[in-house]
Amino acid sequence: MNSINRRSVLLAGLGVAGAGALAACSSGSGNSSSEPRLINPRGPQVAAADKQRKSTGKVHKATLTAAPAMLDLGGGVMAKSWAFGGRAPGRELRLSAGDTLAAEFSNQLPNKTTTSVHWHGVALRADMDGVPPATQAAVRAGTDFTYRFVADTPGTYFFHPHVGVQLDRGLYAPLIVEDPREPLNYDDEWVVVLDDWVDGVTGTPDEVFAELKQGMGDMSGTGMESSGSSSHDMGHMDGMDMSGGMDGMSASPSASGGGMPMKFMLMHSDSALLGGDAGDVRYPYHLINGRVPADPDVYTAKPGTRVRLRIINAGGDTAYRVALGGHKMTITHTDGFPVRHQQVDAVLVGMGERYDVLVTLTDGVFPLIALAEGKNATGMALVRTGSGSAPKSTVRPAELNGMIMSASRLRAADDARLSARKADRVHRIELTGGMAAYDWAVNGERFDMNDPTANPVLVEEGQRVRLDFVNNTTMWHPMHLHGHTYQLGTEGPRKDTTMVLPKKTVSVYLDADNPGRWMLHCHNAYHGEAGMMALMAYRA
Repeated sequence: MNSINRRSVLLAGLGVAGAGALAACSSGSGNSSSEPRLINPRGPQVAAADKQRKSTGKVHKATLTAAPAMLDLGGGVMAKSWAFGGRAPGRELRLSAGDTLAAEFSNQLPNKTTTSVHWHGVALRADMDGVPPATQAAVRAGTDFTYRFVADTPGTYFFHPHVGVQLDRGLYAPLIVEDPREPLNYDDEWVVVLDDWVDGVTGTPDEVFAELKQGMGDMSGTGMESSGSSSHDMGHMDGMDMSGGMDGMSASPSASGGGMPMKFMLMHSDSALLGGDAGDVRYPYHLINGRVPADPDVYTAKPGTRVRLRIINAGGDTAYRVALGGHKMTITHTDGFPVRHQQVDAVLVGMGERYDVLVTLTDGVFPLIALAEGKNATGMALVRTGSGSAPKSTVRPAELNGMIMSASRLRAADDARLSARKADRVHRIELTGGMAAYDWAVNGERFDMNDPTANPVLVEEGQRVRLDFVNNTTMWHPMHLHGHTYQLGTEGPRKDTTMVLPKKTVSVYLDADNPGRWMLHCHNAYHGEAGMMALMAYRA
């Protein structure tokens, strides 16, 4: 099968894993006429489950400080932001499976700003998940909090705040849990963190969110009156070039004079891989390991080195198509769990997703490109194994248009697949809302942080649960579940974050084996904050 046909197959399969299972029974969001009793994140059931985790007894101590920082993004670009330890990404934390992480966290943010640390992808005890107010009180400015938990599952993870849109600042860093019985054979590792950057350059994430919340319901004066639907119809307007970002368009105010200011809103991003509208936010830079393409991060090695890339998308609003010029990649893991090895040219990584790939390096200088899907912009790093000049920052290697892989086409490794079992409980998780009113929600209910236990998705310990993500919107959503991994369909990969394309349904299966209260939400930072969140809670 040639690459064009193979790519067509991948496009057809993206975002519909497990749809065949929809003929089974289904239920609503778990509401009942009486308020259900829920397991407390600090309850005895949580402690009992935590004692079952395989522990080495070794404690890995770390100190994390969230504070204002002036960040050097390279190429003369300085950004006034917030970061862990004065750098972004923050310093990597690395431990072995079964070790206990004891992270002493200090909040030194300004203006009495509260915050937290969420350990993205880690199936940990509920009271350490870092989600105010569902699992802990927010950490107040000038105070400390110690996160202590056993990390018993190997994998590539990261950590970030779970308060407001703080994720879209510099507050993130990798967390690598090594397998003491590592089955892969490789010579070296390179952790690759992708990010879309606005903070301290053109504005702040709070300013971005304030603009987005205005919605598109009133576009008078712009020549772009809303049709009244909640979809992001701007992505499909006749006469517009759908291939890139807002280059050439006036940012604020609108090009026609007057009307809604659009300093941050990206009006016409479009991607076939993402089913249409690619994103909401206009970012001035896309970073790899905290560096702009004009002054990239450089990985050096000898020709023939077999390197494991741990790719993390820490972005707020951007999916990245990642490729290494002149090389093929072999996908070995996604979201920490092994998959049947698959050789590809490029991999599509949504916000919150992680991929591990193996690459055998040849001789020369090669661009690692993270194409901001649908936004006509790239992040770039370099791999140098020999002499030669670096490629231009605008380079687009042919691999970006070769075989592009997403998780829906992968299969779980045999030892990672869930055992065959009928679902005890099925929940329909409808993704609703749109850009017109910026009313993103789950099952039509915008999550209320002041009442986090309202409308819970109820499960019971020991159940096999099926979640049917039904995307009723015209935009894609990377859906992330805390404290668990789920399987895409009956044979797909084990993940904690998956892309659900517009008007598609994705069915996932999980074992309810980690009691507590857990967030289920879109990992687009702005969609989640607007309300596309729900609480998956265990009955007491």
